[in-house]
Amino acid sequence: MRHAISVLRRGAWTPPAAGPTVTLGHDDRQRRRARLRGDDGEPLLLDLEAPSRLEDGDGLALADGGTVRVRAAAEPVVDIRCSSPAHAARIAWHIGNRHAPLQVLADGGLRIQEDHVLAAMAEGLGATTERRRAPFSPEPGAYAHTAPPAQAGHD
Repeated sequence: MRHAISVLRRGAWTPPAAGPTVTLGHDDRQRRRARLRGDDGEPLLLDLEAPSRLEDGDGLALADGGTVRVRAAAEPVVDIRCSSPAHAARIAWHIGNRHAPLQVLADGGLRIQEDHVLAAMAEGLGATTERRRAPFSPEPGAYAHTAPPAQAGHD
């Protein structure tokens, strides 16, 4: 079994042209220790010293010297479009007030995990919503001890 012992942050390592990958949803990218299965079907033990927030493009360094590239899985999300930056800030505040994770997209839009109640709230506040499948990488929070993503809002 492959044994992942540390994280190589996106941009700080060069993934091989062809190599093993593991595709994980948002909740599965917030781990310290877990039994996973790579995209090739091979088992992978994630065994980090501390919990880590894995991002699309990160690498997992293996005990034997190899690497596995992390890919963010497409999952059910709702993209929220607002009429102005102030409108987006207002809706982001309401979502945050409900302690729901939120991703700020590169174009200023907002993304949440699929939640019909929050989507209806955003629509009620004048936003438009689009349900789709896309990677979800919410803001880590002000007290997170991991580096922020190198590029927010990737699809």
